[in-house]
Amino acid sequence: MAGLAADRISFAYGTSEVLGDVSARVAGGGLVGILGPNGSGKTTLLRVLAGLMRPSSGRIVLDGVDLHAISRATIARRMAVVPQETQLAFDYTVLEMATMGRYPHLGAFEVEGPEDLAIAGEALAATGTRHLASRLFNTLSGGEKQRVVIAGALAQNPDILLLDEPTASLDLAYQLEIRSILQKLNRERGLTIVVSTHDLNFAASLCRSTCSTPTRASASRTRFPEALTPRARSPRSRRCSVASGGSPARRLPTSRHSRRRVSTWRA
Repeated sequence: MAGLAADRISFAYGTSEVLGDVSARVAGGGLVGILGPNGSGKTTLLRVLAGLMRPSSGRIVLDGVDLHAISRATIARRMAVVPQETQLAFDYTVLEMATMGRYPHLGAFEVEGPEDLAIAGEALAATGTRHLASRLFNTLSGGEKQRVVIAGALAQNPDILLLDEPTASLDLAYQLEIRSILQKLNRERGLTIVVSTHDLNFAASLCRSTCSTPTRASASRTRFPEALTPRARSPRSRRCSVASGGSPARRLPTSRHSRRRVSTWRA
């Protein structure tokens, strides 16, 4: 199981610092949530962890090796990223979308073979979209599209799956489907999963550990009971609160999901 770590990373867009001296570790087989309001740096942290953007200081480490010492092709075989939205310039079928996940495993000018198509088909089956294989991607609903994109990521055969707001703009039924798929992949395949989200209910029902990004300047260590209820009274607890402006976050409805104990990871 692959382990991923951020070692005192910082990142800025121009003169605007988004991440400042952030350290975090995702253990192999973990199911981790990056929490925070819109604009708090969740997507930036996810993209830096994936090696899509280089930090201005610090480093990302994959299994003890600096990520930027690893070739892009190797990283693509180890990690897959599911973006918040997928816009296509051309019409592709669902099967073609899934098969694109095999590109990191192909040589120059090599085309997909029977084994690649079989792996893509298995990825579609894992996300419940195999029956859509011949449909055009752009004709699908939002929830179906997201499941197909996840299938494409699975076709890469990654050790780590990073998802940016995977349930944004989806109705409750599709949110539950995505949650179920991610839980199953983590449980049955041992896939390490990192999810960025501003949906506290979704994170509480899915993730076993979390990192909150309550301000644009830092990502703070937090524990679910402290972050999601008004019980946190100390200055540090307020600083870790997901609610903006340091105010206490709303209490989640009482349920087995909101009562579950969740560990933390350092950030």
